[in-house]
Amino acid sequence: MFENQNSALNHLTYQNNHMQKYTSPVIIVEPEASIHDTLLQMQTNFIKRIVVASKNKPVGIVTERDINKFLEQDKTAKALDEIPIKHVMKKDPIVVQDMVDDHLEQCATRMETFNIGSVILVNDSGDLIGIVTKTDITKAYSKIYGGQYKVKNYMTKKLITCRKTDSLIFALNMINKNNISRLIVTDNKGKHEGIITTNNFLTHSDYFSKGTTRTRDYLLPLKSQNLQVKDLLTEDLITIEEEEDLAKAATLMIKNKISGIPVVDGKKSLVGVIDKSDIVRAFNYVKKDKELSQKYGDLY
Repeated sequence: MFENQNSALNHLTYQNNHMQKYTSPVIIVEPEASIHDTLLQMQTNFIKRIVVASKNKPVGIVTERDINKFLEQDKTAKALDEIPIKHVMKKDPIVVQDMVDDHLEQCATRMETFNIGSVILVNDSGDLIGIVTKTDITKAYSKIYGGQYKVKNYMTKKLITCRKTDSLIFALNMINKNNISRLIVTDNKGKHEGIITTNNFLTHSDYFSKGTTRTRDYLLPLKSQNLQVKDLLTEDLITIEEEEDLAKAATLMIKNKISGIPVVDGKKSLVGVIDKSDIVRAFNYVKKDKELSQKYGDLY
């Protein structure tokens, strides 16, 4: 931990405005909607997950990764517009009642405990009224908990990378094999040059624009065999130093609409990555650490 003169004031402001909502717009589909319809909603609304609801009651939730895993295991020849999303969704989604005072803390705890990216908000009748995502927790952390931790306290040191000259098919296989959302991209000498994510694949896919609904390779451009990772990279790479405030990393993620940032040391060498899951984990511990610090002082 390190000192911040405004941290106490920030925490007090948070307590006084505790019911302020950090929630994302809820995009829903019916259980009978097809995988194609669901993917189209994801692409149109720039989201990674959709609530499946029936008569305004949440019955499931599905992510782009869930769809990808399902298609890897499904041996039928059905096209994406022929498979109902109810066969893909995760049933009995995790919910929190909206009127609970500490709903943000409860959502963050459930995200870490169950390794999920969102928690659904319901009213006392069980009706769907909102959703809290890792993005919402990250936004809340950036506004509330400046000065609590450094990036190095929560960054992930294990790095999974690919080269910019690798094929798109290789990169997507690496993402799926390691159950992750992004790869750090390096040149042939190991210098970091960018990040490629599942969003990059979905954004550049020909699946929707070319009307190729019979294919199941919805993440890959039609000419993907001839494309390399560098073909989907943007020139701007955002990094953050390991000694920076974790709240700054959270702010960068929200401002630039990204979910992970490569971490460098003072010599600009790559030492890790910080993402929204790490921010959620920090959000879970910050109050406990404050209480221990106040109780034990310098001994903690």
